[in-house]
Amino acid sequence: MSLLKNVGTIGGLTAVSRVFGFVRDILIARVLGATAMGDAWQLAFMLPNLFRRLFAEGAFASAFVPLFNRRMKEDGDMSEAESFATNVLSVLLPILIVFGGIAMLVMPWVVEFFAPEGLGDVPGNLEVAVFLARVTFPYLMFMSLATLVAAVLNSLSRFAAAAAAPVILNICLIAALAYGLTLEGDLEARRTTAMAMAWALSLSGLLQVVWLGVFMRRAGFSLSLAFPSITPGVKELGVLMVPAIFGAGVYQISRFIDLFFLSTLPVGSYTYLQMADRWNQLPLGIIGIALGTAILPALSRYLSREQDDEASRLQSNAIELAMLLTVPCAVALFFTGTAFVRVFMAGQAFTQEDAGVTGTVVQGLVLGLPAYVLVKVLTPNFFARKDTRTPVVTAAISLVATVGLNIVLVPRIGVVGLAIAGAVGAWCNIALLGGILHTKGFYRMTPRLIGRVFRIALAAGAMGAALWFLMREIDPWFVGTIGEKAAGIAAILAVSAVTYGLGAIVLGVLDKGTVQRLMRRQS
Repeated sequence: MSLLKNVGTIGGLTAVSRVFGFVRDILIARVLGATAMGDAWQLAFMLPNLFRRLFAEGAFASAFVPLFNRRMKEDGDMSEAESFATNVLSVLLPILIVFGGIAMLVMPWVVEFFAPEGLGDVPGNLEVAVFLARVTFPYLMFMSLATLVAAVLNSLSRFAAAAAAPVILNICLIAALAYGLTLEGDLEARRTTAMAMAWALSLSGLLQVVWLGVFMRRAGFSLSLAFPSITPGVKELGVLMVPAIFGAGVYQISRFIDLFFLSTLPVGSYTYLQMADRWNQLPLGIIGIALGTAILPALSRYLSREQDDEASRLQSNAIELAMLLTVPCAVALFFTGTAFVRVFMAGQAFTQEDAGVTGTVVQGLVLGLPAYVLVKVLTPNFFARKDTRTPVVTAAISLVATVGLNIVLVPRIGVVGLAIAGAVGAWCNIALLGGILHTKGFYRMTPRLIGRVFRIALAAGAMGAALWFLMREIDPWFVGTIGEKAAGIAAILAVSAVTYGLGAIVLGVLDKGTVQRLMRRQS
């Protein structure tokens, strides 16, 4: 398939999950708002997810899948693979139970350390926050088990069940939020809703395990519990996971650092950042993840065949497509992010003032949106060469730069400083990755590509100027009636499409040759 078709397929599937998550966050904003309970929920949601992304997803799956596939026989005999997976489960489950138990015991100190300023001003808030964190933490155990089962299914080429599983999470949380909408009152209603969401989160993890387990049994594969035993296969898995955990650890350390800086800010800051990041994640998830996933296999094939010219061509096409789609998204969100937040999130517990602050955070985040996507596009060039160390080193260096900026900016401009520091750090990472690729001769941008990226920026700049003038005229519409809000969104979409489309055509950014080049089949 062509790069464009690959990105369209993967991005389309990712978009389904993003839409459900978007609906969930709209409801969270309206029901919990930028309040103490809103921040308490965000903290309780982030803690198990930090550990899930560190251990359960990238590190575990990347180490488990090759070892599991090595034990699958061509004649269909899966007994050795079943024995290996069972041994892994027998060791993994006790570790998860012990780690979860310890985490629940120390949770009061963890929550108090990361709690935003003012969370404990109202009696009972801190206790509720601890309760939420304890109830949500089993989600880590369930999702770690789900990752094991999903890895088995993917190895058996049964991808649909694992791809659909995340939707269960959002359905459970949306159901809890719908219950919250029926409650009357203020503080108690928000507390009850947050508790319902905490139970729904852990329940969603259990349901995902059951869901995936059913499809695993249908595939003719079964897992059973056994007495924990460190077999050679389990030991090999542990050894392989160490570098993967270290690589993922750089990103997760940055998330913990964000939590620390957020804890120094007033109540509402957690919610502002999470709501703003949802807008940033829409193009990042759909475009960045899709591109990174699509080009890695083809890059690996070209490099294994020593077809360096084809690898460079593919890398250039990926950069061009990334910029063609991402730069206009970043520019549009910079000028119109506040309007979108007001239309979709403001209401009930989430005030217009909250929407204004969130819109400013969106502006800070999207400064780095092209860089976040380019990271997904450039790192496969290292992975395809079996170099997992360099991206870790560059990420660590950019993390140092981000922390330095956080120290300077956060005390002065609050949560917006956190967003800007992250954006600058992402561009530092791009500079390092691109510089290393260029120095080693792995990839060098051609004058043609540099010219096309410059013209993409010009077309997006023209669109940005048009949106700036437009927003001066229609900004009041976004706090008006439903009809005015709808007209305002329609105007933004129309002006964006026309100005960027015309600019891209006039400047030669988008033409028949570009489409044919991006549609070219990857062998």
